[in-house]
Amino acid sequence: MAEPVLIWGAGAIGGILGAYWARAGVPVQMVDIVPEHAKACATTGLTIEGPVEQFTQVVPCVTPDQLTGTYGRVVLAVKAQATEPALAQLKPHLAENGFVLSAQNGLNERTIARHVGAGRTMGAFVNYGADWTGPGRILFGNRGAVVVGEIDGTIRPRTEKMHALLQIFEPEAVLTDDIWAYLWGKLGYGAMLFATALTADSMTANFADPARGPALMGLAREVMQTAVAEGVDPKPFNGFEPSAFMPGAGDAAALQSLADLADFNSKTAKTHTGIYRDLAVRKRKTEVDPQVGTVAEIAASHGIDTPLLRRLVELIHDIEEGRRDMSLDTFHELTKVLT
Repeated sequence: MAEPVLIWGAGAIGGILGAYWARAGVPVQMVDIVPEHAKACATTGLTIEGPVEQFTQVVPCVTPDQLTGTYGRVVLAVKAQATEPALAQLKPHLAENGFVLSAQNGLNERTIARHVGAGRTMGAFVNYGADWTGPGRILFGNRGAVVVGEIDGTIRPRTEKMHALLQIFEPEAVLTDDIWAYLWGKLGYGAMLFATALTADSMTANFADPARGPALMGLAREVMQTAVAEGVDPKPFNGFEPSAFMPGAGDAAALQSLADLADFNSKTAKTHTGIYRDLAVRKRKTEVDPQVGTVAEIAASHGIDTPLLRRLVELIHDIEEGRRDMSLDTFHELTKVLT
């Protein structure tokens, strides 16, 4: 039997990949820090629920302390802030000629490359909607873009093999020679998603509200300006059109992209972001620092001011630490930055 793919993090992203691959006969070994979830996946099975497809699949899953052996293909699917602790635990299990694929939000490929080497790091962009709802249960709310590519822009046999694996889950998965273009596009969209979590409203309600449009557009513009400074030309996906938020682009195109995002998100069973769930349901810290905060830091290194991104980080911290509630008033603290 072929060596299993090691999936580190069996939550919304990694769990779905593991369930689909295992169902297709691909050997999989998952790792998760929640003992009850690991036990459920490995015994009674991981149940994928929602409008896309419903099935239960037994997938081998252990906690980090229980893992043995080494693996040539590692999919890292933990929250961005957990990247370094996860790498410290998984490095002893990474084969000498193996690689780590980041199936995360943000620019975690940079962190992974520092720890295991750029040549052992692969990037991925995922935009499907999913939520971990409890031990052995994941909501698969909607399909979305899936892209894989090497961080140096080459296409290698290993890249093509990972692309083929991802096509088992998402037939429309894209193999790219410019993964950074997709990762930066997701950062622009992601900044707006963080803003939607300042309220208890759905993603669609936020994108469809004209009063919230200026702040949402301003956030995406700050990210796109930073991407340009980094020499990146972000790619569009699922209603997010990077060119609409580029320096010099008018409001009409940006408003159309917001309308397209409202429409895309109106068709999912995942009505709220994972950020919202972190704040309102799971009561834990979000990925705001390694995502939004990192963009603000990169922008500053180019001499670019990002007042909206910086304020967004502050507001999310306020909610995390109980100083503010999720509300329209909290959202419009962003709007005040524009005046």
